[in-house]
Amino acid sequence: MKPIRSLLSIILLFTFGCSSENKDFEIENPTTEAIYFPPINSDTWETLSPLELNWNTNALDELSLFLQTSNTKSFIILHKGKIAFEQYFNDHALTDPWYWASAGKTLTSTVTGIAQDQGLLNINNKVSDYLGTNWTSETLEQEQLITCQNLLSMDSGLDDSLGDSVVPENLQYIANASNRWAYHNVYVKLQDVVAAVSNQSWSDYFNENLKNKIGMTGTWITIGDLSVYWSTTRSMARFGLMIYTNGQWDNQQIVSEAFLNQATNTSQSINQAYGYLWWLNGKSSYHLPQTQVEFTGELIPNGPSDMYCALGKNDQKLYIVPSKDLVIVRMGEAADDSNFALSSYDNALWEKLNNVFN
Repeated sequence: MKPIRSLLSIILLFTFGCSSENKDFEIENPTTEAIYFPPINSDTWETLSPLELNWNTNALDELSLFLQTSNTKSFIILHKGKIAFEQYFNDHALTDPWYWASAGKTLTSTVTGIAQDQGLLNINNKVSDYLGTNWTSETLEQEQLITCQNLLSMDSGLDDSLGDSVVPENLQYIANASNRWAYHNVYVKLQDVVAAVSNQSWSDYFNENLKNKIGMTGTWITIGDLSVYWSTTRSMARFGLMIYTNGQWDNQQIVSEAFLNQATNTSQSINQAYGYLWWLNGKSSYHLPQTQVEFTGELIPNGPSDMYCALGKNDQKLYIVPSKDLVIVRMGEAADDSNFALSSYDNALWEKLNNVFN
């Protein structure tokens, strides 16, 4: 990941008063150009011309048409924090909210990391340490094997074929924790853990410790058995920018770099392409939701090898590419058929993007 600014940079920033919640902010890094942060509580966001980046503008036009004809509602590319490309399609506007779907799992991962940074929990501890026993239908011995880290890594060993409800009778044993990877809604129990240890509601803790600190909009909405985040596209871009800068916003560390390093690297021995609710490109194999089959090759062959992603149903996308200093957001309807997270659209989209950047 991208290195954090030096102590000298911090001293200079404080000396010259560069940071303010009401001003644009830039991190000066000794080896790179400045990273821009949009101000809090403002629609102001500095832009950068694709021509300044030597992007292929003809390919950018082709990308725009491709996005419009593939049911996209919004698309943003940030380069070092500045907006280099932003478009809205199909009656969607800058201020309209849209659902993150499973891309929002990364919000839960990040806030769990924040709670750990604050000493409220330890992801290596048992879930039952925070929620009490009998939160599943497993035996006590089986249940005590499940840690918060297992929920982050999707290797709880709970049966993923019983639907999205996380009531105890739906959380049944199929394997010991850490022995089976399966895409499962049980991760949402981490929101209960955070609420329990913070003595706040999940939404209040989320707002106070993440959303408000980086100027996001949006809200959590319960849809059936799912907890789904809705926000503007720029709010997803703000979150992606904070992750790209190793958990920083302006001069404030929102979540520790140490946690993010764990979150955006392989988290278990079964699915190489999965971190703590983040999808990882550049690995030699991967698993997909609702299957135990291991697939050989990279998750998104056309995508950069160092890319990690928040992926949601019907092609909600957040791509972070440290090597290219990019944060990319796509929101909309499914490009083709309805899907759970990853789809063939990722590879097709990156074919278009590569034509722009190369």
